[in-house]
Amino acid sequence: MRFVDTNVLLYAASTAREEAVKAGRARALLDGGDLALSAQVLQEFYVQATRPTRRDRLSHEQAAALVEAFARFPVQDTTLALVRAALLTSRQFKLSYWDSAIVEAARSLGCRTILSEDFAHGMSYAGVRVENPFRKGE
Repeated sequence: MRFVDTNVLLYAASTAREEAVKAGRARALLDGGDLALSAQVLQEFYVQATRPTRRDRLSHEQAAALVEAFARFPVQDTTLALVRAALLTSRQFKLSYWDSAIVEAARSLGCRTILSEDFAHGMSYAGVRVENPFRKGE
């Protein structure tokens, strides 16, 4: 299973012309069945998709419907154990807490890959590797 970061969901919902290629790639990824995400990713998606300064802003109803649709994948809840693990990962790898929580949510779900353009492509965090699905040639 591969873990999907927030940016993949945002591209999948994008109608911006300049993001058309990434939007198509994100939608194709979400058609796969081997994906997982976290409650944090769903929260971040909603906040970013509905923010007033977003050009292709979604309404509450649109974003909430997409959150429900994305919940078809396994979703890791934010637990105290995950918070503690993220704090250790943050310290060990010098990542922000939020990025560390993504890494630890992926690990908790048994994912060995995080699909994201917001992490360093190819970086491994104690067995959880990052792949940028939007890199040319990928």
